Amino acid sequence: MTISKYLDERLVVFLDEPTRDVAIERLVDVLDKAGKLHNRKDFHKAILDREKIVSTGIGIGVAIPHAKLEGYTDFFIAIGVQKKKGIDWNALDGSDVKLIFMIGGPENKQTEYLKILSCLTQAVKDEERRRKILKTNLPGEVIDQFLGC
Repeated sequence: MTISKYLDERLVVFLDEPTRDVAIERLVDVLDKAGKLHNRKDFHKAILDREKIVSTGIGIGVAIPHAKLEGYTDFFIAIGVQKKKGIDWNALDGSDVKLIFMIGGPENKQTEYLKILSCLTQAVKDEERRRKILKTNLPGEVIDQFLGC
């Protein structure tokens, strides 16, 4: 499993957002403009509904909001890099979020989804990788951090 195949420079955005919901809105917009969403409103609602269950702020400054919906055939990942002040995401460890990985895709491919989530989680545990992502201003350099992952 390699998560780099789900990444696209058009889906990497550098943020300076005040809240979780504004950051989510911005990433949903990026996905919609890139033609990844069948229905922007449904996807956005699914992301917010998932946040209501339990925060997707996994700790170490990372959040992985996600939604799986009917009608999608492939997974995709948008990356938000919060360059300045972190976002209160009600993360499990209480830390503010600076890296957001928004995953979307088909509801009927649970095994593939779990593999993506596992690989992504392993990759972001690397403190050096997170530091490099936060340091760059180029989408391609963000994606380069996941080559081989």
